[in-house]
Amino acid sequence: MNTSTRQRLAVSVLTVSLAGFGAWKANEGYTDTAVIPTKGDVPTIGHGSTRYEDGTKVRLGDTITRPRAELLARNLMTQDEKQFAASLPGVRLHQEEFDLYMDFTGQYGIGNWRASSMRRDLLAGNYAQACNDLLKYRFAAGFDCSTPGNKRCAGVWSRQLERHAKCMEAQ
Repeated sequence: MNTSTRQRLAVSVLTVSLAGFGAWKANEGYTDTAVIPTKGDVPTIGHGSTRYEDGTKVRLGDTITRPRAELLARNLMTQDEKQFAASLPGVRLHQEEFDLYMDFTGQYGIGNWRASSMRRDLLAGNYAQACNDLLKYRFAAGFDCSTPGNKRCAGVWSRQLERHAKCMEAQ
């Protein structure tokens, strides 16, 4: 993708694109009953939601309909967008970068985002290094998901590789 003629926009004016939200849902899949997606993870429901809008945690045994799952995912993403934007004062991103960092935040949580080297590098204007920092997030419950042939959490690593590739394309 040629981004040389495009300008980055202030994070405060960006929201997750329709394509970004669609990719999020596809990556997360859908479950109508709460599950633990990988060993050591917390219960998720719908399209990967770990909590409800009021902050109540999803519990095993909870159920949801597809329309409610879509609404929940969008509402939680809207909450996350505000916190994400507040964490990057003065930073400007391409829409693709915003979408993939929001995808990361949706998977790993806003707390991990705030403490991340990606955030620190974006605040410093080091966009390519922030992309490379994505590859540091390869663990699930202490297990290295980049281990070749692993069947425990290979999807965690493949998702990071995809994010990294898309991020580098946006540079």
